[in-house]
Amino acid sequence: MTTLSSKLTFHIQHAQSLKEKRMVARSLIDKTRKKYNAAVSEVDTQEAHQVLTLGIAVVSGEHSHAQNMLDDIIRFMERNTEAELTSIEQGDGSSVLEQGDGSSV
Repeated sequence: MTTLSSKLTFHIQHAQSLKEKRMVARSLIDKTRKKYNAAVSEVDTQEAHQVLTLGIAVVSGEHSHAQNMLDDIIRFMERNTEAELTSIEQGDGSSVLEQGDGSSV
């Protein structure tokens, strides 16, 4: 059994309040949970109204399946929100994308 996780940080340019941030977060979390059988939760920056940090965890019998699923979820999240994905940190602490990097999963 393999468990993989990532921490994604988004910048929500238009959010002027925590209420607006929560609307973006709730929409993205609900869409992701509906499409994928994965754990998704806000894990940091709860009080910063323009920064959203989400944790994702997937479990599979095969490492390659878990990695493909995690990559699909990250792409899905990036495409299904008006927020900009600024960083991706893998569960082992390594960084995949840093703000302004321009690369993607």
